[in-house]
Amino acid sequence: MSRFVRPLLALLGALLVACEQTPPAPPPGPQTPSALARRYFGKKPDGKLHVYFFDVGQGDAALIVSPGGETVLIDAGPAAAGTHLANRLPELLSDKLDYVVLTHPRPEHYSGLAAAVGAVGAHKLLEPQLPNTPSDYDALIASLGGQGVEIVSPATTTPEEPLRLSLGEETALTVLWPRAPHEPLLPGESELNGLVLRLTYKDTSVLLMGDTRAKTESRLLELQAPVSATLLKVGAHGADSASSAAFLAKVHPRAAILSTGEEGTAAKAVLDRLETARARVFRTDRDGEVHAVSDGKSFTLITQRLPENAQQDTPPVFAGLNDAPSPTAAAVQPASGRPVAKGMEGSKAPVDINLLDEPASNAKTTWKQIPVPKTPEVEPQAPTMGGRMLYVASSQSVRKVFHKPDCRNAKKISPKNLVTFTSRSEAAKHYEPARDCNP
Repeated sequence: MSRFVRPLLALLGALLVACEQTPPAPPPGPQTPSALARRYFGKKPDGKLHVYFFDVGQGDAALIVSPGGETVLIDAGPAAAGTHLANRLPELLSDKLDYVVLTHPRPEHYSGLAAAVGAVGAHKLLEPQLPNTPSDYDALIASLGGQGVEIVSPATTTPEEPLRLSLGEETALTVLWPRAPHEPLLPGESELNGLVLRLTYKDTSVLLMGDTRAKTESRLLELQAPVSATLLKVGAHGADSASSAAFLAKVHPRAAILSTGEEGTAAKAVLDRLETARARVFRTDRDGEVHAVSDGKSFTLITQRLPENAQQDTPPVFAGLNDAPSPTAAAVQPASGRPVAKGMEGSKAPVDINLLDEPASNAKTTWKQIPVPKTPEVEPQAPTMGGRMLYVASSQSVRKVFHKPDCRNAKKISPKNLVTFTSRSEAAKHYEPARDCNP
C-alpha cells in the first residue's frame, strides 16, 4: 500500500471512531452559568474610577472599573457569595473581567469565584502563589487555567520595581506585598504574605490590605512603601491583629471600608484606632454595598443602605491626597461637626511609579457635602403592569438611580419625569439601584 495512502486511511479511521464516540447532546434543562451565553448590562465608561465593595458577609469582594472601562475583581467572598456575584457582576460589566485577583488562599476570599467567573468570564488571574495552599484552592486555580484564564504571578524581573498593572487613564494597581523572590516572605502564618494592593487614579488612591496583619504593616513601613491612601480597605475584616496605630498614622485614610459579616465582628480596638486616625468608617454589614466614585480629585462614597435617621440622601465626598491640608495645619470643622483629619506627609517610595503621592499644603478641607436637588412634592400612583409593580426612575435626577414604586423617593418623582422599566435588568442598564429601598 502506498506510503501516502496508509496514513490517510488511518486518519479516516480515527475520525470515524471519534464520531462514533461523540456523546449525545445534553437534554434541555437547567445549565451551569459557564454553559450559558454570558450577558452583560454594564454602562459604557464614564471617565471616572468606580470601586464597588460588595456585601458578601464575612469575606472580601470588590470590583474595580477604571475610567477607560478596564475591570478587576479582587476576591470573591465565601461560597454563599457566589450566587450574589453571579447576579451582580453582569449588571456592572460590559465584557469579561480583565483581571481577577485573589489576595489570600482562605475560603472567605476565593470560594465564590467559580460561580462569579462562570457568569461573566475572565482573562487573567493574579494570585500570591504561596506554598501549602488548600487542595480545593489548588483545584480552583487549575480549573480556571483549564478554562483559558491566564495565571499571573506577582513576582517581577527587577528587584527595584513592584508589579504594576496599568488600567489606562492614569490608573494603576500596584502590588506592594509580597515581593518574592526579591524580598523573603515573612515567617509564620500565610496571612502575613497575602497580597497588599494600592489602586491609584490621579490624586486619589485606595489601599487594599486583604487579610494581612500588623507584621506585614511593619514590613511595609520598613520598606517605605507608598501606603498613603484616600480610602483604606481595612485588613483582616477588622481583626485586632491588623490596622496598627503606627500604620494608620502613615496611611492616614479619609475613609475606611470594613467588609464584615455582622456587627461586632470588627474589634472595638480597631474601630477606636480608626476613630483616632479620623477616618470615617463604612461597614458592609451596616451600610450594604459601598460604591466609591473618583473623578481623580476626590472620592464620593455611596452606600446601599442609608444611615439610620438620615434625613437626606447626601453622599460624602473625600478629597484626594493633593487636596489635604499640610501636616502642621489645624483640623478643620466642616458643617457636619465631624473633625477633618490633618494632612499626611508624602510617602518616600523607593520606586517611582509615576503617580502622585505628595500632598499639597494649601487645601482647606478633606471632605465636603454635595447639595441635594429639590424634589417635587407630587406623589404619583405607583405604576403596575398586570398587578405587578415596575421599577421606576426620574429622567431629571442628578444621581441616576432606580427605585421600587413604593419607595419614599420614588413617590416624589414628577409624573412628567417618570421613567418605568418592566424588569430589574432593564433598569440596571441605565441606572444604579437606589439606597433607600434596595431594589
